[in-house]
Amino acid sequence: MRMVLLLIAVSLIIGMVFVRRGVASEGSPPRAEIIPHEFQEHGGTRTDNYYWLKERESEEVIDYLTRENEYAENVMSHTTAMQKVIFEEIKERYKKDDSSVPYLDNEYFYYERFEQDLEFAFQCRKKGSLDAPEQIVIDENALAEGHHFFRARSASVSPDGHIAAYGIDTKGRRFYTIHFKDLVTGESLPDLIPDVTGQVVWSNDNRHVFYSRQEPSTLRWYQIWRHEVGSETPDVLVYEEKDDTFWASIGKTRSERYIIIHLGHTLSTEIRYLDADDPFGEFRIFQTREMGHEYSIEHLGDRFFILSNRDAKNFRIMETPVGRTGEENWKEVIPHYEDVLLEDMLAFEKHLVIKEWKEGLIRMRIVPLDGGEHHFINFGEPAYNAWFDENPGQDTELLRIGYTSLNTPESVFRYDMTTRSKELLKQTEILGGFDRDNYVTERLWAEARDGTAVPISIVYRKGMKRDGSSPLYLYAYGSYGGNMTASFRSYRLSLIDRGVTFAIAHVRGGAELGRAWYEDGRQHAKKNTFRDFIDCAEHLIAEGYTSSDRLYAVGGSAGGLLVGVVINDRPDLFHGAIASMPFVDVVTTMFDSSIPLTTSEYDEWGNPNIKEDYDYMLSYSPYDNVSARDYPNLLVTTGLHDSQVQYWEPAKWVAKLRAYNTSDNRILLKTNMEAGHHGTMGRFARHEETAFEYAFILDLAGLLN
Repeated sequence: MRMVLLLIAVSLIIGMVFVRRGVASEGSPPRAEIIPHEFQEHGGTRTDNYYWLKERESEEVIDYLTRENEYAENVMSHTTAMQKVIFEEIKERYKKDDSSVPYLDNEYFYYERFEQDLEFAFQCRKKGSLDAPEQIVIDENALAEGHHFFRARSASVSPDGHIAAYGIDTKGRRFYTIHFKDLVTGESLPDLIPDVTGQVVWSNDNRHVFYSRQEPSTLRWYQIWRHEVGSETPDVLVYEEKDDTFWASIGKTRSERYIIIHLGHTLSTEIRYLDADDPFGEFRIFQTREMGHEYSIEHLGDRFFILSNRDAKNFRIMETPVGRTGEENWKEVIPHYEDVLLEDMLAFEKHLVIKEWKEGLIRMRIVPLDGGEHHFINFGEPAYNAWFDENPGQDTELLRIGYTSLNTPESVFRYDMTTRSKELLKQTEILGGFDRDNYVTERLWAEARDGTAVPISIVYRKGMKRDGSSPLYLYAYGSYGGNMTASFRSYRLSLIDRGVTFAIAHVRGGAELGRAWYEDGRQHAKKNTFRDFIDCAEHLIAEGYTSSDRLYAVGGSAGGLLVGVVINDRPDLFHGAIASMPFVDVVTTMFDSSIPLTTSEYDEWGNPNIKEDYDYMLSYSPYDNVSARDYPNLLVTTGLHDSQVQYWEPAKWVAKLRAYNTSDNRILLKTNMEAGHHGTMGRFARHEETAFEYAFILDLAGLLN
């Protein structure tokens, strides 16, 4: 009786009648049943009416998600033709028979290629020369047959080139099975290692591999094992990380001299290393973990280079002799800079190459190891992305780098570090009449409310009028120190060519402007991330790039959190929004140490067991702050098997938004019932979801035709 009265009271408050099964009328949205679940926290009570949606195996949950999908398809049915047009456009821009630039590693040239309409790659190699016969290492298309979801890790080949080890995930929850293939006979070996991360590293004896394993429930990578190929001897656990705020991964130095266990925490690192010639040896600690100290290493000859933030917020580079890795032996090579973030490095026989960030842009610094003057590679565009491409060898003066910008397709260059000459090896061919000169890219700076300048990268088709009439797709992430780069994506042309401007707000919480940029957007400074996004949106409106009835906020995962916060804080600022795999139930998730990405992320979001952290997270958590207001149009997407943001967060959020929304705007939930965090895989199939999202935006913008 008390439950009935409670349901009636809630219905009266929000002016709606909730129905458990079916919909109120044809075309109306599903209504999730209200079953109050109370949390007793820090002397108070917090109620979650949709907590029951956590039961992944429940028939009622699956039924609800299915009805949400049916509703979304029904609402969007008038865009079906446009979705097909967009999908075909995206597909036709791909060069069907294409391949990557080969790279030489241990006498073989490795590359991947695609054929016609096949979804997945052929991982291939040629011995000694590109004119040699091709050998298919892995045929991903054959492996994918019969699976609704498929993802393969790149093959790891034994040093002698005889055996390939590769991981396959057919569920989407990032549990891989490692397989082995004899590349001499072409036969699959009987060895199978199920339910692991898919990481594989070979010892130099060509007989043993090391791999990492995750906890079944939290999915934290926590164990490193050794497996002898072809042996029935049980695998050996060589390391287990007991601290549940750390994760463990396995790798190998580019020199191929050492196998590395990387133990990571949001704010701390510990590396353990083993001579790759001695798989039965003991891993040695490089430098003992210490909270606040992060570092990575690169081996070259008789020394290690260390990228460390010890007394250097933006990191500096040190070196130490092999065998004397303790910090007391470190000597500075590259100093700390207040305005430059050192992010990564590669060591060659004669040069050290540093990837760094200054004023929100990537730089690559070439440092001669003989003491000569350093120089930078010139990229020559206002907004772009650059990265280290495949560089397996160290005895070379040739550096391979990748490059792209908002209007430049992905390119691979070979750069001579001595002559400073740059050679284009390949630029991805975009079919369908693409001409980069038809697009304008800009770098803008918005002033945040506290006076901070926030960069914005933007691209639009020539002829766009800055009179506020252009629809604008504003994307951001802003967490984990992850930098959002201005990269080309051919599928975006389906929006831009129809008059939609695309922009990235480089908000605090990333590290584009240095480590302080990250520190200013995490834990108790997290609200700067959301405020920056709002202030960037208002700047774009003030400058005539768009207007509030033409502006669309977009973000995924932690970026979905951002979307959830800003539509609570400023629903009037946006005509619509898309939140993909959104992390929106912050407090409940961070209280639950049994699910992925909780204990290891206290230093990112806070620990809700601490009252001060709890209060701060609760003050912005999108799910907890839904209230009666006119919400903008919203599309929320998720995957039933998502291993990072559990499907129930967006599902509960949509249910609550529906209950409180006072506008007539559409709120849609679309769940991929076969996939995980990154949705459908395959170079073409994944864009059916892209086409759905773009049709949602174009429909709202009045650009369906």
